[in-house]
Amino acid sequence: MRRLFPVTDPAPNATDTDREWPLAELAALYAYPEPLPEAGVLRANMVTTLDGAAFHDGRSQGISGPGDMRVFGVLRALADVVVVGAGTARGERYRPAKAREAFAAARAERGQAPAAAIAVVSASLDLDFTLPLFTEPVVPTLVLTGAEAPAERVAAARRQLAEGGPQLLGRLIAADTVDELCLTVSPFLTAGDASRIAHAPQALTTPARLRPASILAEDGFLFTRYVRDTAA
Repeated sequence: MRRLFPVTDPAPNATDTDREWPLAELAALYAYPEPLPEAGVLRANMVTTLDGAAFHDGRSQGISGPGDMRVFGVLRALADVVVVGAGTARGERYRPAKAREAFAAARAERGQAPAAAIAVVSASLDLDFTLPLFTEPVVPTLVLTGAEAPAERVAAARRQLAEGGPQLLGRLIAADTVDELCLTVSPFLTAGDASRIAHAPQALTTPARLRPASILAEDGFLFTRYVRDTAA
């Protein structure tokens, strides 16, 4: 993995040398801003092919790779809660977030639970509550549904990570609530009718502008992080 942006890096030769980044270094690169804004930060994490597909054969695994999974794990390890649509939870066969020893001390220091909670957004409640996501979580899984959803439980988690799918992310973007987007661009072409990473019935009147915060590369994959451009 090599760092393409920003060019200046405190680690010697980090911008022009392929190397395996330690988890602590990836965590520092993707760290949430400190101090956190009062309303917290909603970060989205998605993967896309070169031709804009958010998945292949119904799942994102086919367009992912080892580097993408490392970043995925680090983003989860930094978050208080992972927000996911019910369709994605079913299609990707979601399991509870793991408590990882490498991040245990840092999470305890920040006052976080041992692992991020999973919050599943579902209008129909078409969920199999016998699955490990609901029966074996380190932190109880949340289910958010309709007007009666316990929104305060998500609002209390200030480091939020949305993992999709496209309909959930589209609605979050349309509501102008996304503060960051971590987007993996995978070196594949798929064609087909797979959705783009975000889809919603309506669009923002004025597109939200984000600025690049970091770009990493490995094995043809690009790992980008964009943050809300408050100056725009």
